[in-house]
Amino acid sequence: MDARTPDLTPDAAGWRADAPVTKSLPEVNASVAVPVGGVWWRRLLAFVGPGYLVSVGYMDPGNWATDLAGGSKFGYTLLSVILLSNLMAILLQSLAARLGIVTDRDLAQACRGTYSPPVNFLLWLACEAAIIACDLAEVIGTAIALKLLFGIPLIGGALLAALDAFLLLLLMNRGFRFLEAFVIALLGVIAVCFAVQIVAAAPPVAAVLHGFMPKSEIFTNPEMLYIAIGIIGATVMPHNLYLHSSIVQTRAYERNDAGRREAIKWATTDSTIALMLALFINAAILIVAAATFHKSGHSDVAEIGQAFELLSPLLGLGIASTLFAVALLASGLNSTVTATLAGQIVMEGFLDLRLPSWARRLLTRGIAIIPVIVVTAIYGERGTADLLVFSQVVLSMQLPFAVIPLVRFVSDRRKMGQFAIPGYVAAIAWIVAGVIVVLNVKLLVDTLFG
Repeated sequence: MDARTPDLTPDAAGWRADAPVTKSLPEVNASVAVPVGGVWWRRLLAFVGPGYLVSVGYMDPGNWATDLAGGSKFGYTLLSVILLSNLMAILLQSLAARLGIVTDRDLAQACRGTYSPPVNFLLWLACEAAIIACDLAEVIGTAIALKLLFGIPLIGGALLAALDAFLLLLLMNRGFRFLEAFVIALLGVIAVCFAVQIVAAAPPVAAVLHGFMPKSEIFTNPEMLYIAIGIIGATVMPHNLYLHSSIVQTRAYERNDAGRREAIKWATTDSTIALMLALFINAAILIVAAATFHKSGHSDVAEIGQAFELLSPLLGLGIASTLFAVALLASGLNSTVTATLAGQIVMEGFLDLRLPSWARRLLTRGIAIIPVIVVTAIYGERGTADLLVFSQVVLSMQLPFAVIPLVRFVSDRRKMGQFAIPGYVAAIAWIVAGVIVVLNVKLLVDTLFG
């Protein structure tokens, strides 16, 4: 073999021989202490944090558009889609955490250590498209929040959104725990804002519970299916799988079988609890939309600005609209942090290319700002609302490119050893992956051939 030709032969563990392992996010890898022994809750608290960073992606501004559209148009029907997508997310995020803890590789590094360079390049492009789509939603959401709260025009708000490139840098310099605390605090703000709105909306409990039951109409109604796939795309986000497989490694657990087994247990507990909070917030957005807009005949409310204007008058609560906008701004700021981290992980993992955080942030944010400014200038706020929903469908289209490699890796006993998932879990995971692929194919067919 020529010395310049990469050795693609897998070693005994199933990794390519030319893919040496480097630490994921080396500046914070194993930086958070984990107590050895003692009471169980102290060890759990040591692992609390990564799950909440991941959960941010499940309640970012993109979710708001799809949840508002689903609730105002179809009432509580699509609550079942939110529940299903959240259960899928809990499973997939637990697998991502397991991969990172057991192999000391994040998902991007695992792909680079398994697939050929051309395949890795295509997977990287797909993931970058997902991150840009996510960033697009954050730019629009932040710009709308700034307009609603301070009257800043959308184009100006989109340009101001570029300045948050330095937020992650500031937080990371203070330590990873400080970053996690910042994210959790903003999640608390969002949860409180929607709890107040839920109480004000007073939705009928029976109708809400019935909404969590799956219905065949979702698959037979093309418009409903389009929004449903958007909800899945907004909830199960591909870049979160890369993110979670990396940031669980920030914990200084013992890198042996016993330490990894305990780390998997606590990391899965952390992400499951955090994703239940995401379920509450996503469901709350749809429930408020259904109880407020659908009930009053405003079934065409799909724009965040419309929701802001109508919430206070329809609920009879003066502060409702302000709480809505504050929660949206908190959501946009939080999503900024996690998308930047995910972008760094993906670029370093697939390409072994390292950029400063601020440069990486300005690059992706700059790409996202351009379509927002163009669409806003041509079509106004209505155009940004359509772009927001479309960005979530793009995210859904990228899901198979992250989910299928993940399930394959955690099922492989060469890579995972005794930590490979059991056959029944693998079967469920492949079913989830199959559902995602089938839904995406149907969406493509409906979109292209009507």
